[in-house]
Amino acid sequence: MTTLTNTQSIILTAAAARPDRVALPLPTNLRGGAAAKVVNAMLAKGLVEEVEADVRKGEKVWRETGDGHGVTIVATEAGIAAVGADQPTTSKPREGTKQAALIEMLKRDQGATLNEIVEATGWQPHTARGAMSGALKKRLGLTVTSEKEERGRVYRIAS
Repeated sequence: MTTLTNTQSIILTAAAARPDRVALPLPTNLRGGAAAKVVNAMLAKGLVEEVEADVRKGEKVWRETGDGHGVTIVATEAGIAAVGADQPTTSKPREGTKQAALIEMLKRDQGATLNEIVEATGWQPHTARGAMSGALKKRLGLTVTSEKEERGRVYRIAS
């Protein structure tokens, strides 16, 4: 059995939840040299593989090949098996829950501020932030972004 780091497990779990098994986007806190190190280790273990990205279909590019093409990274069967997933699944919360409401708010083009989330869910601010970083990012593999705007810090789920 392959031993995975927490970061590798997060990446592979998110890829397993996608029908195309694409491992991008990587977690938002993983950038630059650290991202390259994690991905290269996963490539060496055979957990992911590089495949040509079809930018016209909106596939995210991991790196440019130098000849005008880009490649993306896709979880292999070994990578999916390493996280205990037999096939891609679409994990989603039950309808009508506060978590489902949070996801819908963050998927909107305008996103949601912390105050809007607190008002809609009845949660305390620290609970709302915890739900975004824990349940959405770590468990569901969603990429939650935040930006400062005129109305305050706005959170969104990246598409």
